[in-house]
Amino acid sequence: MASRHIIAVGGSDAGISAALRIRELDPTTEVTVVVADAYPNFSICGIPYYVSGEVTHWTNLAHRTAADLAATGMRVLTDTRATRINVDAHTLDVLSPDGRPDQLAYDALVVGTGAVSARPPITGLSGPDALGAEDGVHLLHSMGDTFAVMDSLQQRNPATAVIIGAGYIGLEMAEALTIRGIAVTQIEALPEVLPTVDPELGWLVRGELERNGVEVLTDTAVTAISRTDSGAVTVTAEHDGELLRRTVDFVLVVVGVRPDTELASDAGADLGAKGAIAVDDTMRTNLADVFAAGDCVHTHHRLLGLTWLPLGTTAHKQGRVAGENAIGGHARYAGSLGTQVVKVFDLVAARTGLREHEARAVQRDWKPVSTTATPDDHKAYYPGATPIHIRITGDHTTGQLLGAQLIGHRSAEVSKRVDTYATALFHTMTVDALSELDLAYTPPLGSPWDATQMAAQAWVSKHQLASRLRPARQ
Repeated sequence: MASRHIIAVGGSDAGISAALRIRELDPTTEVTVVVADAYPNFSICGIPYYVSGEVTHWTNLAHRTAADLAATGMRVLTDTRATRINVDAHTLDVLSPDGRPDQLAYDALVVGTGAVSARPPITGLSGPDALGAEDGVHLLHSMGDTFAVMDSLQQRNPATAVIIGAGYIGLEMAEALTIRGIAVTQIEALPEVLPTVDPELGWLVRGELERNGVEVLTDTAVTAISRTDSGAVTVTAEHDGELLRRTVDFVLVVVGVRPDTELASDAGADLGAKGAIAVDDTMRTNLADVFAAGDCVHTHHRLLGLTWLPLGTTAHKQGRVAGENAIGGHARYAGSLGTQVVKVFDLVAARTGLREHEARAVQRDWKPVSTTATPDDHKAYYPGATPIHIRITGDHTTGQLLGAQLIGHRSAEVSKRVDTYATALFHTMTVDALSELDLAYTPPLGSPWDATQMAAQAWVSKHQLASRLRPARQ
């Protein structure tokens, strides 16, 4: 009996995770990974640290080397572009590295095509005369984009730069370019930087940027990018009805991504939230024997329901589920909470679950309320104690924890403390129940009541303590 053959399209988190899971569970199953570029299993999240020079060589961004992948028994076809899924025939049309068309047969297919950079409607960014890498204007999402950025930095040796967008990648790149000695102006259309946290916390991130020499312009919409006669680039933006202009040597556009769904949708795959591929919690599409995972699919969120939330952690988990089920398993994706963290110079910002306005928009009986507390990360008598700004959102009626946002110094273990809230959210704990957790303590690292618990107690004290002290009805 011939062995099964599974194809994974996409060499990033989801596709490789699927292939690894298949090889782990059934080494007799043949697995082929089709990768459009030459960089399978590279950490896109690590790109800013290569740009800054903290990661010294681009090859260090590989989660696994080509030899590591080959050692698992999977076959990886690089520089090979998938062009069509023939669902009834169970074949995949591809273009080989030399442009020759070929066809691969499969028993099951995992689509992990990921996401591509969003290109905002800015004059000068689209059309036949659009500015590009040769002009010092860049999008950034792939390894190919990264090499173009590095070439531009080396050839142009810029002294000044504009970054359009102040989300996670934009903030990390502001730090990276500053480390390289480049004067950065960061422009964000929304009222505050890092719009995935509430503005009063984003304001703290803005302060960290400005302390490190970054010019921050918020509530500012870029309308045009143009090339000057000297080879520089002028960015034109609007703020409060007034035009602002910055002429710089280098421009980076990082305003988000969109799901790359063309391969699957052309084959008849249904699309779901935000135009991403619709899958169930087994990562199955509506197409026979076709699974999908990662940034190209919509997300099952444990509090929101169906949404689209592209995250590397989510892609790894979804890919693992898709791979297991592609060989007949019964795994289910347990759902996301949108847990995220970013380092901006010496500050770390994190969030999990829902903010108050997000929870209010969900069609449930929640009455979300929030409280911000600023406990120290460890006992004040031990040198170096620093406050963590923690904003907790919970349901006023039941006390259920709905979300948490944290900002603190990079020494304050913010990324691990947000994980405490993420774990509590996963198990639908109340805010009050956080105080029952048996968490570690030593004075250089924490307090008998951890900062996460002190913030929870502040929420309970403000929103539920009075009701708990009322006499019980007879």
